[in-house]
Amino acid sequence: MEFHARVTMFGEGCHGSLSKQVINKFDLRKDSQHQTYGLGLKEVWEVDDARFQKGLVVHSMGYPLPRDVYGGSFMYHFGDNLVALGLVVSLDYQNPWLSPYQEFQKLKHHPLFSSVLEGGKCISYGARSLVEGGLQSIPKVAFPGGALIGDSAGFVNVPKVKGTHNAIKSGMLAAEAAWTALSQSSDGTVFLYDYEDSLRRSPIWKELKEVRNMRPSFHTPLGIYGGVAYSGLEAYLLKGRVPWTLKHKLPDHAATKPADQCPKIEYPKPDGKISFDILTSVSRTGTNHEEDQPVHLQVKDWDAHTDKAYPPFKGLENRFCPAGVYEYVDDASKPHGVRFQINAQK
Repeated sequence: MEFHARVTMFGEGCHGSLSKQVINKFDLRKDSQHQTYGLGLKEVWEVDDARFQKGLVVHSMGYPLPRDVYGGSFMYHFGDNLVALGLVVSLDYQNPWLSPYQEFQKLKHHPLFSSVLEGGKCISYGARSLVEGGLQSIPKVAFPGGALIGDSAGFVNVPKVKGTHNAIKSGMLAAEAAWTALSQSSDGTVFLYDYEDSLRRSPIWKELKEVRNMRPSFHTPLGIYGGVAYSGLEAYLLKGRVPWTLKHKLPDHAATKPADQCPKIEYPKPDGKISFDILTSVSRTGTNHEEDQPVHLQVKDWDAHTDKAYPPFKGLENRFCPAGVYEYVDDASKPHGVRFQINAQK
């Protein structure tokens, strides 16, 4: 089925497949850096009344992640004895033995969080990828017949871990530009010139420009502690008013080292009270759809994938997925003793 329109807005969220095609087709990233990503994991708990402090907001950085991994956690007390707890892990980590899901389970056993969760009940779980590139990674957002909005362009304020307001504003700016363009032309291809211009004059651009150096400062010779100090200076004093813009280093996937060059990470078994196995968590996602949908995750050559990915990274896919979709299972008939599979409903 084909859809035709004079103007199409692409708001697929992070790393959308159609947005990637558009970016490549029109070379929209020629004047910007590659995008960088994070993985966010979140649970909502019902907690005991004595442990609930309505309106309490807690942000942390570092723990339980290794010192060379950028990330942090949040805890919000809201509603009637509800607590949202989450961890964001940047996906440029080097050690393929690291599991963002297991790091999140480990986080909850820290006394700061376990003292709130003990005796409570986990009622929902979810995970999603996030854009973290900031201003440096925003591509051209307008092209013949369309525009990128929201996370398809990458408007997340990484230090604040928020971007919904910018996504909404970008949609409004694009809609206004589309109205202007369509009003001035009754046929043919339109180009949303006003969207590019209004975006750069908008609060979105100002906000992201102020924090543009914070995320990349953690991968400079300053290290994590220098990054914290520099980010504090930027946030409270400089406000982005510096003549330089720090660059992102390698794309996330290129930062991954071979497994034999990294220490293996052994994670404790979940206790079933505060920490849980991945299938239990997936059962709390509220996923609801017809099960006869076509599988959208495709592998062109299953054995070739295993030959290329398993020897150096020892099953990285098992560990980076927060829902257990990708899995290597033991199979003595295969050259590496494992078979790669995708666990999808059919």
